[in-house]
Amino acid sequence: MFRRKLTALDYHDPNGFECSDETQFRNCIVWLEDQKIRHYKIEDRGNLRNIPSLDWPKAFEKYLQDLNCPFGVQEKKEALDWLLGLAVRYEYGDNVEKYRDCPTLATSANSDKAVDPLINLDSNSADFKAGVTALANILKIQRHDDYLVMLKAIRILIQERLSPEAIVKANQNREGVPVALDKHVLGFDTGDATLNEAAQILRLLHIEELRELQTKINEAIVAVQAIIADPKTDHRLGKVGR
Repeated sequence: MFRRKLTALDYHDPNGFECSDETQFRNCIVWLEDQKIRHYKIEDRGNLRNIPSLDWPKAFEKYLQDLNCPFGVQEKKEALDWLLGLAVRYEYGDNVEKYRDCPTLATSANSDKAVDPLINLDSNSADFKAGVTALANILKIQRHDDYLVMLKAIRILIQERLSPEAIVKANQNREGVPVALDKHVLGFDTGDATLNEAAQILRLLHIEELRELQTKINEAIVAVQAIIADPKTDHRLGKVGR
């Protein structure tokens, strides 16, 4: 699953690399740091370079934390894929002019027709799962066994919260509506006019929070109903449904 990125980075043996081989995995991490990422100073790479050490996993965990990687040491494939993506970005940044002149690949025989980038998407591939998981971690979206459901949740979040219109709306100042406290009955008397007024304000704020909570509950119910009502299509069986 890493061959394409390793080849792009001129790794010495992209075809023979095995992530399950601990020695190969550690050597690849050190190579990425030494040759491509270069996050640490040379003198600070000692713990990471000490591949046979029993403390190497701790050094690797600290390395991931220092890079703000969304994956941990237990998620080896996802972490390596993320590091490879980071290395590719750095490689491009160091050689922008070189890659800018690369010819683009023909997407189809009829170049004037738009091609759907998702038409050949393999939802079962390790690259797809790693990418969706990375996005879900960045956006703080709860994991789901079905990666297509996670991708759908990511799309909804981006459309509703991260679109230019949503950002502009969120940045707009919300003007409050004047409220006449004397028209709202508190229901009890503290014996102090100032405390009574403060209690009225707190009560109105609490009611507003309950309204917002109810709105979010309604939105969650609608979202769940939309997922339940959307049957999965199994092309292999030639039918719609679970």
